[in-house]
Amino acid sequence: MQEEYDTHDPKGHCSLVLPFLMKRTKVIELVAAHDIVFALAHSGVCAAFSRESNKRICFLNVSPDEVIRSLFYNKNNDSLITVSVYASDNFSSLKCRSTRIEYIQRGKPDAGFPLFVSEYLKYPGFVEFDDVNGKVLTYSAQDSIYKVFDLKNYTLLYSISDKHVQEIKISPGIMLLIFNRAQSHVPLKILSIEDGTVLKDFNHLLHRNKKVDFIEQFNEKLLVKQENENLQILDVRNAELKEVSRTEFMTPSAFIFLYENQLFLTFRNRTVAVWNFRGELVTSFEDHLLWHPDCNTNNIYITSDQDLIISYCKADSDDHWMEGNAGSINISNILTGKCLAKINSSNCNIEVDGCCRSDSTSRNQYRSYLMRNRVAEALEDITALFYDEERNEIYTGNRHGLVHVWSS
Repeated sequence: MQEEYDTHDPKGHCSLVLPFLMKRTKVIELVAAHDIVFALAHSGVCAAFSRESNKRICFLNVSPDEVIRSLFYNKNNDSLITVSVYASDNFSSLKCRSTRIEYIQRGKPDAGFPLFVSEYLKYPGFVEFDDVNGKVLTYSAQDSIYKVFDLKNYTLLYSISDKHVQEIKISPGIMLLIFNRAQSHVPLKILSIEDGTVLKDFNHLLHRNKKVDFIEQFNEKLLVKQENENLQILDVRNAELKEVSRTEFMTPSAFIFLYENQLFLTFRNRTVAVWNFRGELVTSFEDHLLWHPDCNTNNIYITSDQDLIISYCKADSDDHWMEGNAGSINISNILTGKCLAKINSSNCNIEVDGCCRSDSTSRNQYRSYLMRNRVAEALEDITALFYDEERNEIYTGNRHGLVHVWSS
């Protein structure tokens, strides 16, 4: 553990008018870019910290009534996008702002500009950023219109206006439109993500009177699972259908698709598994029991090569240093399931300054004990995790609003 940052600063929040922004709350999201760590607290306060100076640069809340809800680093134009709600709007509509990283480095978060100002993003409206395809999807619930924008320059590419669209799934190059189901089938359309042209229009048969657990699209593969039924994997090019027994594949709480490896991760009951699109279990992890049962993806990081998964996990029961709510940060190989490394207070490399006095051994042991306690505290109740691949550092945030830097 190298550094500790604090998102809470009552003096720094003196310009904010909302009382709950003054409260210490957990970190819910971490993003890093160009030696800056952005930490978003549950209260809606977002702070930027410099890894070079190890100081807070600024808060990103540029309006005294702004509550930031999410962050997105846009690598296409080297900017940070914040999605916020405002007290003046009764917290009812999402507002987006783009700020270049260089402005934030100078401590000028107010130098950004608003995005999608023509869009009515009141709940259940939304905005979704698609890093894989370089697109932005917005939905206006007022008029049931979906719009696709270019992530590079935010220009509108096309619109989809259909009140019968229930959900949209995005995968590389395509979008899947899921329409309101009929009794025995669900209408589906596959569109080109670039221009919205319809590539395929078809119905998928369903078991009557059974709810749909999920419908997911990955390239040419369609995954459909109904309650107490087998998983169906349909190749939409040739209608080839593969079924996986419901006893082998139980409905997960979340998916992560690994585009580079043509695999997908499933999360269920704190466990992670890797599957291929033939419905075969590829990997079960030997030591990767997640801390959070609801699979909060802010506590999971997949490397850009999609070969490693870094997660906040339950600590080993035989680790006598891990007490109370302390867990461990586990790094595992996705293809083999092997645990490659682990951060906990018993295996951290604790460095203690030397001492020439006769009692140096006991003093060093005491300092080491204090440091291990600090590490154990930092590993308690981690609520957000991010890995900076350029700096080879892991950042974690906890329920106290503190951010910790882990580095070799």
